[in-house]
Amino acid sequence: MDTLISALLLLFHVMTGSTAAQGTETASTQQLLATLLTAPAAKLQPNAFAQSPATPGLGQIGSTPSNPGTGVVDGTESGSTGTDIVKRDPQPEAPKVKGIYVTAYSAGGSRMETLLKLLDDTALNSMVIDVKDDLGYITFPTTNPELLKYGKPQKFIRDMPAMMAKLKKHDVYPIARIVVFKDTMLAKSHPELSFRRKDGSVWANGKGDSFVNAYRKEVWDYNIAVAKEAAKMGFKEIQFDYVRFPEGFEKKADSLVFDKTKDSRVDTIAAFVKYAKAQLEPLGVRVSVDIFGYAASVPAAEGIGQDFVKISKNVDVISPMIYPSHYGTGWFDVKDPDTDPYATIKGAMKDTHKKLDPIGSYKPVIRPWIQDFTASWLGKGHYISYGKPQIEAQIKALHESGVDEYLLWNANNRYTADASY
Repeated sequence: MDTLISALLLLFHVMTGSTAAQGTETASTQQLLATLLTAPAAKLQPNAFAQSPATPGLGQIGSTPSNPGTGVVDGTESGSTGTDIVKRDPQPEAPKVKGIYVTAYSAGGSRMETLLKLLDDTALNSMVIDVKDDLGYITFPTTNPELLKYGKPQKFIRDMPAMMAKLKKHDVYPIARIVVFKDTMLAKSHPELSFRRKDGSVWANGKGDSFVNAYRKEVWDYNIAVAKEAAKMGFKEIQFDYVRFPEGFEKKADSLVFDKTKDSRVDTIAAFVKYAKAQLEPLGVRVSVDIFGYAASVPAAEGIGQDFVKISKNVDVISPMIYPSHYGTGWFDVKDPDTDPYATIKGAMKDTHKKLDPIGSYKPVIRPWIQDFTASWLGKGHYISYGKPQIEAQIKALHESGVDEYLLWNANNRYTADASY
């Protein structure tokens, strides 16, 4: 679709007030609209949804470490086409993952038995379990001093070894979810690592969530320490979520106090991902990142620092959140995307392949998040109830797009048991 038309449709979506669904992230329609409408003229042309250059960097305190020893942030050396190496999968025996999201409360409570039975009875074979949750809590007891320095452990999962043994018994592929830069607990306990207002108070978004500063290497190392602990406990994959700056950050950055480097937000986020991958490589775990589904369809979201290609080059798995409810009116030529899950997923995957195919052997496993919830907040006529037909329509669209892996999201961990997975 012509870019200008897409921008106008997205503007209509914003003005009509439709909102996003629960998910690993809330899709920022306003942010993406700003990206489109403020892009240089050269980008507002046919075929413009390719990579866009990073925003010029800010600040004076030095450079964010990118690729230790090389200064590379996007997985390519100077002059390289980006297609001249082959990634080594640290989990070559991993199954084709078909997973579900599991909160720490579910994992540590009686609901875990119901979820294990779901996996026993279906082709589902994986769980994405919170080990550092959306508030910033570490979800299990620990004596690790690296985690205790900045983290606040809870007993949501009281006996992690016992839980891991149970997952192994049921042949469940375990993935540890770590919410990175959205971290209200750390922002409150260490304001110097967060974004502050001029009066010194910690900034929070409209939902009361605070973010920590992605420019601070202490924050990088803390989250990687959590990841290393998860790997030692037996998780086969580390999934980083909220790997970004706050939504709409470019509009508020000048009013906030925080340390920054000369690097752009896009390069800073890409550098964190590359650094995390290098740090975790010796442990033999996969590294995956959740990213806005929209990011495959637009130029780099420079405000929040997410570039689909730069992040994808440095992970084993990329998980775009392509919930139909998160797309506004007219996306993929669908009036109300939530009401046509098949067409929406097909469109999202077409854009994803278009974005990633050019990077050749750097292309990670594509394992999207899909929708197993009903987005009633979209309003009458703009949503449908989701169940077996809608789940299967999404999976069919993925299969027809050459994608065999997926993750189901339901914030309450109540999944459709009778779908054909």
